[in-house]
Amino acid sequence: MRNNTRTFRLLMAGSLLLCLLIAVLSLCLGTVNFSIREAFLALCRKGDKMNVNILKYARLPRTAACLTAGAALSVSGAVLQNVLANKLASPSIIGVNAGAGLGVTVSCALGAMYGWAVSVSAFLGSLITVLVIALFSVKTGASKTTVILGGVALNSMLSAFSESITVLNPDVAVLTTEFRVGGFSAVSAERLIPASLLILAALAFLFTLFNELDVLSLGDESAQGIGLPARKYRLLFLALAALLAGSAVSFAGLLGFIGLIVPHFVRKIAGNESRRLLPLSALCGAAFLTLCDLVSRLIFMPYELPVGILMAVIGGPAFVSLLLRLKTSPGNTRHRLSPKEPEI
Repeated sequence: MRNNTRTFRLLMAGSLLLCLLIAVLSLCLGTVNFSIREAFLALCRKGDKMNVNILKYARLPRTAACLTAGAALSVSGAVLQNVLANKLASPSIIGVNAGAGLGVTVSCALGAMYGWAVSVSAFLGSLITVLVIALFSVKTGASKTTVILGGVALNSMLSAFSESITVLNPDVAVLTTEFRVGGFSAVSAERLIPASLLILAALAFLFTLFNELDVLSLGDESAQGIGLPARKYRLLFLALAALLAGSAVSFAGLLGFIGLIVPHFVRKIAGNESRRLLPLSALCGAAFLTLCDLVSRLIFMPYELPVGILMAVIGGPAFVSLLLRLKTSPGNTRHRLSPKEPEI
């Protein structure tokens, strides 16, 4: 036990240091490069005025957005995988991101471009989507693979609705071009702050429910055996996962696969216990997305590749590989919610 605790603390410390290092690189590197000293002076509003403006209005909001969105999407994916008992579940694959995207598109069409209205619209869109997926899996008795395929179909439908709105309203299409790909070049404090507050509140709440999430992942029968109201907690965790994903999508756009890749990587090095899985997923997700954004900025400089494209290039093969590995795994047993309920 001591060795496990020590290993976890080392992993947390290493992940935190890595996250800080990547964040510093994100602040310093770009079309205009800064030394660490110049970046520090600019953050303190000293030194060259142009450097101060670049750090204040471009690099700092962008880096904060990458860290926040990476943590939110990774933790959301980890929670969905536990609650739905499906290792392939993630916000981008089962349509949660697309639902949030539809909410943002509707909000923009109604004239709300920034602030709480966008964040709340994204949350409502993602919440409705995740509840539809959960209801579909329970009521139809669908297998785990069928749930994923149903989520993919729902993802396509929601994306089609969003595209229809942009076709009927060209102004919305112009405003949401980067949003549909996923990127941070246009992020601002007005878009970031409301969503970040919701994300921090959801993470803080989730980090008090480690034991409940672990018990719920064992199935309804085990949860009810120790007095845990499984259905209420499942709804709570789905709502929190939707809040995390929807809030991140409201300023980051439709980023894919990070909620799938990062939790699986963390499970391999830290196990399935939520007390370790969720905090490490948050740190690793923040570092991974910030690194991808930095690479997308630098690889074709002075031109910028939207980070959503890079995430799709990385995540597509990773998803196929994971799908094949899970399908051929001899220990791939099916988990049931309860003796009377169909599997998820």
